[in-house]
Amino acid sequence: MAFPDAPSYEMKKAGFKVLENEWIPLADGRRLSARIWMPNTAKKEPLPAIFEYLPYRKRDGTAQRDDSTYPAFAEAGYVGVRVDISGTGESDGDWDDEYSPRELADGCEVIEWIANQEWCDGKVGMMGISWGGFNGLQIAALQPAALKAVISIGTTVDRYNDDIHYKNGCLLYSNFFWSSTMLCYASRPPDPELVGETWRETWLQRLQTQPFPLTTWLAHQRKDDYWKHGSIGENYQNVKIPALVISGWADGYLNAPPAAAINLANAKAINGPWVHKYPHFALPKPRIDFLGEAIGWWDKWLKGIDNGVEKLPAYRAYILENAMPLLRREREPGRWVAEAVMPTPEIHERHYYLASNRELLDIPGRTRVKTLASPQDCGSSCGEFFPLKPDGDLPSDQRRDDSGSMVFDSGKLHQPIEILGRPRLRLKVSIDKPLGNIAVRLNDIHPTGEVSRVSWGVLNLAHRNGNEFPEPMTPGKSESIEIELNECGYRFMRGHKMRVSISSSYWPMIMPPPETVILTIQLGPDAFIALPVRAGVDVYEQAEPIEENPLPEYRKHQPELSRRWVERNFQTGESHYRVIDDTGEIEVPGHGMRSRHRHDERWTIAADDPLSYRASSSYTCWMQRGDWSIRTESESGFRCDADNFFIRATVRAYEGEDLVHEREWEEIAIPRDHI
Repeated sequence: MAFPDAPSYEMKKAGFKVLENEWIPLADGRRLSARIWMPNTAKKEPLPAIFEYLPYRKRDGTAQRDDSTYPAFAEAGYVGVRVDISGTGESDGDWDDEYSPRELADGCEVIEWIANQEWCDGKVGMMGISWGGFNGLQIAALQPAALKAVISIGTTVDRYNDDIHYKNGCLLYSNFFWSSTMLCYASRPPDPELVGETWRETWLQRLQTQPFPLTTWLAHQRKDDYWKHGSIGENYQNVKIPALVISGWADGYLNAPPAAAINLANAKAINGPWVHKYPHFALPKPRIDFLGEAIGWWDKWLKGIDNGVEKLPAYRAYILENAMPLLRREREPGRWVAEAVMPTPEIHERHYYLASNRELLDIPGRTRVKTLASPQDCGSSCGEFFPLKPDGDLPSDQRRDDSGSMVFDSGKLHQPIEILGRPRLRLKVSIDKPLGNIAVRLNDIHPTGEVSRVSWGVLNLAHRNGNEFPEPMTPGKSESIEIELNECGYRFMRGHKMRVSISSSYWPMIMPPPETVILTIQLGPDAFIALPVRAGVDVYEQAEPIEENPLPEYRKHQPELSRRWVERNFQTGESHYRVIDDTGEIEVPGHGMRSRHRHDERWTIAADDPLSYRASSSYTCWMQRGDWSIRTESESGFRCDADNFFIRATVRAYEGEDLVHEREWEEIAIPRDHI
C-alpha cells in the first residue's frame, strides 16, 4: 500500500475549511499534530483561537463530537485547533503519563505557536471535557500570556480526591480500569494517510516505550507531590483568567463546578443532570445550549463584546426531584435554579440525627451503640464512576445495597426539603482492626418503595485526619470523623423519606481493607448528617439547544453492544461484576477510517473474604481503511494479599492477522500503603 509523502488532505465547508493535519513544532524537535477549523476570513482578519488538547486521536477518536462543536465556533469567528498529546494520534514522541509536566509544558508551547500565527489575533481560549477539561485548568494555572479564558467540563480541582484513582484514601476500581484503557489507547499507530510510510516505525516505537500507568498510580497511595501537581485546588490564585466550569450530577466529576465558583477569582459554574459528555448532546435531559454558552463566553473574554456574561449567576444547577432509579433515564424531572454568588447566604445547614430504631430525626436521640460488618459484595448497585450512558452506568435501585448496610430513615416528609451542596456526615466510630473503610449514601425512598441514590461519599479511616500522612486506627478506640459526600442538587418531595445508609464495604467501587472489619457507631448527638438546605421556590430559565441531535451521522458497519450484570455463585460465595462495552464499527466520513473499541471487565469478591478481591480487563482497538488494518489488545490483571497489590499486563499489536509486537509486564508486587 502506497502513502503520500506529505499529506495535503483538505475538506472545505461553507464559511470555513478543515485542515486535517498541521504540524506544530516544539523547541526540542518534536512535532504535535493539529486538526484546524479555519474560517475563510482568518487570513485577512486574524481571529481568536480555541484550543483543545487530548490523547484520544483527533481524526477518528473525537472526530464526531469535534465536527459538532468546531464548525459552530468557526461560523462565529473562531479558529478551532484540536491537538493530540505527544505520543498519541499523529503527534511525535512518547506518551508518558496523564497531566505530566511535559504535557503541560507542551501545551504552553502550543498556545504560543497558535498566538503567533498570521491567522490568530494573539488571543487563545482553551476548552475540553475530562482530560481536556483537566489540562485546560492546569495550563491556565501556568499563566501562558496568550491564554485569555477557559471552559472546563467534567473536570477536577483535586487530582487525588476527585479523579478516577483515589477518594478520601480509598482506592477506586476505576484506577485499574483506566490503566487498561490507556494501555490500549496509547498503543495505536498514527494514520498512514497523514504521516506516510513512517507510520509503522512510529507505531513500533510507541509499543516499545509506552508505560504501564498502573505501576505509577499505585506507587502514590497518599496525597503526595505527584497528585498535588496539576491540582489547582492547591493554589487557586494561580488561575487568573475567566473559567466556565461545567459538569453533571450523573458524572463522577461533579464537585469541581461549585468549588471553582467559590475559589476562583473569575469563574462561573454549571451542574446539570448529565453523564460524562458535552452538555448539548448528553443524557439525561434537559440539555443546555452549550454552543451558545461557549460562544457567548468566547465573545466576552476573547473579543471584548459587552454581552453581559460577567453578570451571569455564579452557579447554575439543575435540582432533581422524584428521580427514579429507572433502567434508562432519558429525562430527569426537576428545574434549574441559580445562585448569584458563591458561597451563597441562601443555603443553610440543617442537621438530622442518626438514632436507634433506624430513625433519622431532627433532634438528637439517646446515646446508643450499633455495630456493622457489611458483606464484601455490598455496593454492586453503585454504577460507574463516570457514566457515559444513562442506563446501567448509573446507580440502580439501592435496596440491595441497603440490605447490607446500617440505614436510618426519616418519617414521611410533610413538606419538600431541597438541598444544594455537599452533605457531610459526623460520626463517632471505632473498628476492631487497624484499617477499615466507611461508605455513606444519602438516598430518597419513594412512596412506591424504590430507593434512589442522591449522593455518596467514602473514607479510608486511616485518612480520617488527612490524606498526606495516614494513621491506622487503634482497634476498639472510638474517634470522631467527618465524611463529605459529593455535591448534589435534589428536592425530596412530600410523602417521600430520606435515608442515610452506612456500610463498611462498597464493592466494586472501592478496594476493601486487608481484613473483615466490624464497625461500631455511637448514635446520639454526635451522629448526624448536615444537609445544605435552600428555600426552593425559585426557577432559572435555562435555554435548551434548538437541535435535537447535534452530532453528525457516522456510518455504523457493526452495531454497538453494552452489557452490565452481576453473577453470584452460591457454592463459592463469590460475586462477579461484569461489564462488556463495544462501540461497534464506525466509519468516519471523508477519509474512510473505520474503528471499533471493545472492553470486557470482571470484578470478583467473596462475601466473607476481602483478600479474594481480583479484577481482569481486556481492551481491544481496531482500525482499518481499505487493505490496511491494525488491532491492539491490552490485558490487565489485579489481585491482592494483606501486604501487597499484584498487577500484570500484556499489550499485543497486530497488522492484519500478523502479530507484530508483544510486550508483557510480569506480575509486579506493590506494597499496600494504609489501604
